[in-house]
Parts: sequence; C-alpha cells; structure tokens
Amino acid sequence: MSQTATRDQSVSKTDTRLDVELRKVFKVYNGETAVRGIDLDIHQGEFFSILGPSGCGKTTTLRMIAGFEDPSGGEVMIRGKSMVGVPPYKRPVNTVFQSYALFGHLTVWDNVAFSLRLKSCGNAELRERVGDALRLVKMSDFARRFPAQLSGGQQQRVALARALVNHPTVLLLDEPLGALDLKLRKEMQTELSHLHRELGLTFVMVTHDQEEALSLSDRIAVMNNGKIEQIGTPSEIYEHPQTAFVADFIGDTNLLKGRIESIHAETLQIVTDSGLRILAKPKTHWNGSNASEAESPNSDASEAFISIRPEKVHCGLSAPADSINCYEGKLKHVMYLGTHISYQVDLETGDRITVLQPNRSSLMDLGTSVYVYWAAEDCLALAPQE
Repeated sequence: MSQTATRDQSVSKTDTRLDVELRKVFKVYNGETAVRGIDLDIHQGEFFSILGPSGCGKTTTLRMIAGFEDPSGGEVMIRGKSMVGVPPYKRPVNTVFQSYALFGHLTVWDNVAFSLRLKSCGNAELRERVGDALRLVKMSDFARRFPAQLSGGQQQRVALARALVNHPTVLLLDEPLGALDLKLRKEMQTELSHLHRELGLTFVMVTHDQEEALSLSDRIAVMNNGKIEQIGTPSEIYEHPQTAFVADFIGDTNLLKGRIESIHAETLQIVTDSGLRILAKPKTHWNGSNASEAESPNSDASEAFISIRPEKVHCGLSAPADSINCYEGKLKHVMYLGTHISYQVDLETGDRITVLQPNRSSLMDLGTSVYVYWAAEDCLALAPQE
C-alpha cells in the first residue's frame, strides 16, 4: 500500500497528561459482546485514531466516550473525571459525524450558532465565537448559504465549525471523511492535520482507512473483534506489527504460516506449511521470553506466521551470492503503478509472493523465471492468533 507523508512528530503538541482514559470497558448488545474489556490512554493534544474493519467495535468505543452509549462494564474518564451517568451534552466533547448531520433549514451561520443559542450565549459572544469557528475552517464567505448549496467538503467544514464553536476538550471524529471522493478526502486530511496543530486540541478519530490513520495520527489503536490488538505510532504499527492480524490489516504483506524449527542466538528458522525454510531475525518476545536468548524449541514446535512487506522483497533474473531466503518462481502478474511496479511471483512450492519495486527499469515479461529474496531482518515472526 502506498503511504502518504506521515505527520511530522517534531511538531506534535501532545502532553503526558491524559484527556481520555478507558478502564476495562465492555459493551454488550443482546448477549453479544461488541467491546471486550479495552484499556486506553489518550494524551492531551494528541491526534489519536482507532482503526479497524467494520464491526470491530471502534465506533461503539467512540460513542461510549461521547456518551451516546453507556458501557456495560468498566469506566470512561475525561480529564480525570468519571463520565458514569454524565449525559453527552454535559461532557467536554463534541462529535463530527460522517453524515455531517446539518440542519437543512438553517444557514451555515445558524447551524454553527445552534448549540450556543441553546446555552443562552450572549449575542456579542455568540457572534465572536461563530465568526472565529467559520474563519478556522475557511467558511466565512459561505455563512448565509444553506447546506444544500454547499459541496460535500464544505458541509464537512461546517460540521467541524459547529463542533469547535463549543471549545471542547476533545474532538471526536466518526469516519469524518468517509463520504468524500478521493481527491477531496486528501485535501480534507491536510486541513484536519493543520487544524489539529493550530488548535492543540485532542482529536480522537475512528476510521477504517489505513492510509488516513497512518498519515494523520500521532498514535493508532488497531481493533479487531472488540479488542485492541496494538497501540503505537504509525511507524511502529507498520514496521513492527505485534500480531498477524495487524501485519495483514495495515498495508500489504506476504503472510506465510509455519512452525518454528529451531531458535538460535541470532535467528529463528521457520518451515512454512508449503515447505519453505525461512530465516528471520527475532525482534519481539516469543512466548513470553526473548527469542534471541531462548534455547532449542520443545518437540512440539511453536506455530508462527512470517510477515514480509512487499517493498522489502527483491526480484531478479539471477540469485544473489547470499542465498538466504531466496526462492525461484515464475512471474504471474505485473501491475504498473507509475512510481513503482508490483510483481506477483508464484514459487515452486505454490506460494505467491508480492514484490513492490521502484520503477527504475523496464517491465519483466509474464512467465519469466525469477528469484525473489529478502533479508532475515526484514522478516517478522509473529505468534498465531489466540
């Protein structure tokens, strides 16, 4: 998967203090558990994304922070205060929805002013705050228009202004760009990033778009089946996935299943189900102990997954002098991507390996016999899912 430029971590305004805390939070609907005892700390000023496939529990988690859903167990805290029994309108948060949820019969100005009028905000303060919010999202010139007269991107800006006008501690974003076309979504991603840096607010975004999460977030929580699989920076999530699900869900990967045959001081040797022998550098704890310090495996060798990112795989007409993790196959598919070329190679074992290479030479013909190879340190050995 191609990645957009990630956030410049040096300009992050995150704080060690916490704005949002979830402690052993569960949510059960009609006997079905949607969220399974998650723990989460979100720092002040952080752009935090909750990422996962449909039905994983990410939107339910956001709704519990907002107060639209009550946890079946556990506790939600904002700025150190428990939100048990606190209704949504009394929480220091505002939510921006994918559907925008604008009032069609009200102008842009009146949409943004709506919540302040409910709070009986004085006229002078109301005018100042609405004007400031519209300037932030570059919608001052559209104040007298109605939502139907706006593009999707403009409506999303109004929804942002309506949330920001209340000066929330935390801004919650529920798939905020999901209804936009690709070009407009890219533009709004840049606007969101600039807005976050300018305001210094805590943003919590739910999305299923991996590229969006990688490019915008300070940290990401990857959810699957109601649980958090991993929390980390975009580079940690992509380069060092801790589970086979995260490796497979974030970007593209070659995921092979096998068993550990031997553990040495510097490498693991894994034999895949198809018979490939692969050397991998242990980078994480294996079965509770550091693999680099472990002794020989038990007679019942541990199951494992091997993850190799396509951009880490090399493809050539001849084998390199160092034949570690080098396998012969035939080129079955070529995809020209402009800056890169994607090759799919069928190995003699029946495995299919995807290779992503910079566009530096002419395309190879289908059916060509080639070798694919990668370094041991570019393999990640991952424990199977529980």
